[in-house]
Amino acid sequence: MGRPATPPGPDLVIGVTGGIASGKSTVTGLFAARGLPVVDTDLIAREVVRPGSPGLARLTRAFGRGIVNARGVLDRTALRRRILAQSGERERLNRLLHPLIFQRMQARLAAIRAPLALVAIPLLVETGADKYLDRILVVDVPETCQIKRLKLRDGMTQEDAERMLVTQASREERLAHATDVIDNAGPPSDLTDQVACHYRLWLKLVTGLGAAHDVE
Repeated sequence: MGRPATPPGPDLVIGVTGGIASGKSTVTGLFAARGLPVVDTDLIAREVVRPGSPGLARLTRAFGRGIVNARGVLDRTALRRRILAQSGERERLNRLLHPLIFQRMQARLAAIRAPLALVAIPLLVETGADKYLDRILVVDVPETCQIKRLKLRDGMTQEDAERMLVTQASREERLAHATDVIDNAGPPSDLTDQVACHYRLWLKLVTGLGAAHDVE
């Protein structure tokens, strides 16, 4: 992690990551409920490929008009099939879009006037986004749990779910980058205490007053 020493924006920036279907959105939502600003790169990724955007133009040049529907909107299912079917296509997609995503992410962080903030980055390890961060929180679940959730949530087959996991960093790689870990293999109710614990730690790190704050 190599964030500049005196950037604009929060004093402490924590990246939140995890494999697909690990529950990152649930975890960031719990932190947001405690008042932490959250920059969601998934939302930014949708913004940069809106109809008429430079990002969507980059994708259609690279992958063809077949990834855009009749209304000029990105067909995410078609794009997903394309990148799953051909080796190297996900890396190509990332090279096209991540500079646009990270530019907007930095601008939004710079506008935050709070001591600490979260950035949700699903592909944090894969994209080298640690250079924008002070700490990395990994939402951790076993791969068997990810596959089960993908099949239930997205209707994926076993084969497609396994192929999706292969395109991402492994569980071991994510944990090797972690400064903080939340175990989300259990029910959502198990997350409350873990979120409170990390919130107290970060608040203490950034202000030295964490113990004096009511964070329950």
